[in-house]
Amino acid sequence: MAPATEPLNLYEFTRAELGEWLARGGLNAVHAGRIWNYLYYTAVSSLDEMTDLPPRVRARLEQETALGRLPAEHESRSTDGFTRKYLLRLRDDRCIETVLMRFKGRVTACVSSQAGCAMGCVFCATGQMGFTRHLTAGEIVAQALHIDRVLRETSADSPALADPADNSPHGRHERLRNLVLMGMGEPLHNYDAVMKALEILRDPNGLGLGARKITLSTVGVVPGILRLAEEARPVHLAVSLHAATQEERAALVPAARAWPLDELMSACRTYCQKLRRRIFFEWTLIEGKNDGVEQAHAVGRLLSGLPAQVNLIPLNPTSGYQGGPSALEAARRFQSVLAGYSLPCTIRQRRGIDISAGCGQLAVLKG
Repeated sequence: MAPATEPLNLYEFTRAELGEWLARGGLNAVHAGRIWNYLYYTAVSSLDEMTDLPPRVRARLEQETALGRLPAEHESRSTDGFTRKYLLRLRDDRCIETVLMRFKGRVTACVSSQAGCAMGCVFCATGQMGFTRHLTAGEIVAQALHIDRVLRETSADSPALADPADNSPHGRHERLRNLVLMGMGEPLHNYDAVMKALEILRDPNGLGLGARKITLSTVGVVPGILRLAEEARPVHLAVSLHAATQEERAALVPAARAWPLDELMSACRTYCQKLRRRIFFEWTLIEGKNDGVEQAHAVGRLLSGLPAQVNLIPLNPTSGYQGGPSALEAARRFQSVLAGYSLPCTIRQRRGIDISAGCGQLAVLKG
């Protein structure tokens, strides 16, 4: 007997693809809009909740598709109440981590693009665990939907969080408005799936995330940066720099051996020139290693002439790296030097460190 066909994950479809799939089955593509609303607007938990679809449409959905929801194996909550981390199980029983972060006036989802990571950054827990596989577009989308469902549930408990002037289903709960691809994995190593997921998440008839509210973080995958520029992708780009010389950077970020610093900076200049958009550069501050005044001046010289902003991130602890975070005084000194180069610079507000949900801390050791 031939093995059963794997059901199609509805979260893998763009709205246009959903209409095409219906049409190929002899069904009216107009029903794609109603199905899409069920998936993203009312956020159904099963196909059974799509009650007003024609019987033939429901029958085909039930025979050939499934909701690719990712069950939460575990939830961790920070002591400050602002951060929650979810261990989500994939269909093949591998796991990934996704983080919900609350800030004043906004909610941000930090999603993963891969199970593990091949880039091997020495201070990153995901890099320390190695690479398992790419996530599909639907698995990336499902993480954002998981956070959206959490917001629906928590807002029901706290009506004051909702917008009383908005009578839509979205208005009755906190909205997910910000998305960062800074979870497990290197987004530009999984380019096509990430871009398709962002197309789905940006659809105005779905979650409707604005391009200016989405940030993609890369360790410096040069071909991906150039492709972003060529395709004029309308999302923010953040480049993990961490060192201002090739030798020092390659010691922290092994991917720099494949894409040296001079090639990376050339790609960044091309990106800025083509898109007329600034780049965010991330700098993990490691005490006694890259947090000195000399290094700050080197960064200023390296980024001279670029429309750039630097985000300083005090190192978050991981079991596989012995370095420590820079003191606030050192971070402010670094920030002050960059101000002399007219470089905007912020010190990252830390979230979820006590539950290993901070930058560089996501990892799955078991499961």
